[in-house]
Amino acid sequence: MTRTGFLRQELTAVVRYDETRGGRTHAHQGRFWVDGDRVDYLDDLRFWAYGEFKGDELHHAGYVTKRG
Repeated sequence: MTRTGFLRQELTAVVRYDETRGGRTHAHQGRFWVDGDRVDYLDDLRFWAYGEFKGDELHHAGYVTKRG
């Protein structure tokens, strides 16, 4: 979750993610893959994105999230 709570991601053990953005639940859902510090996302609508783990933070789409 970001400090402001604008973006929240749930990464599950079955390699699916569910993202809440700006209070809109299930704004993005899909699959993800982790390779080292990089995480790649494939949205159910076929949109690709990526992020990078830096310590206990995840940097994704201009946002910094921490475990909540």
